[in-house]
Amino acid sequence: MAKRVPEVLFVCVHNAGRSQMAAALTRHYASTALHIRTGGSDPGSRIQPEVVAAMKDIGLSLDEEFPKPLTDDILAAADVVITMGCGDRCPYLPGKRYEDWPVGDPDGAPAEQVAAIRDDIDHRVRALLTSLLPDQPLPPPRTP
Repeated sequence: MAKRVPEVLFVCVHNAGRSQMAAALTRHYASTALHIRTGGSDPGSRIQPEVVAAMKDIGLSLDEEFPKPLTDDILAAADVVITMGCGDRCPYLPGKRYEDWPVGDPDGAPAEQVAAIRDDIDHRVRALLTSLLPDQPLPPPRTP
């Protein structure tokens, strides 16, 4: 029987910034080794333009992405749940691996600050992948 691909869920309030960057970086580094989802406790109407620009600077596109609601189904399906800034607004299910990443909110921030937030998330994603996929070598970090 084939091994099930682990599922990682990235959650932030509006699913328009931090969680989208984390998912794009994880997809880049892990390819098909993980199934990646995102959700927001109060989803926005679009991905923040400053986030789209910061990801484009390192060659990753968010053009096909959009904010999605955090649902009970995607939460239940996740093996690992990473929250960023949603605190008590993010539900908790026993038996899941949870991490809360205290990263800044890129909404309305200047480009340099958004790039720093992106780089912080990149570092955290790489550490997460090292723990989840210890036998899979990671490509070098994305840089502008």
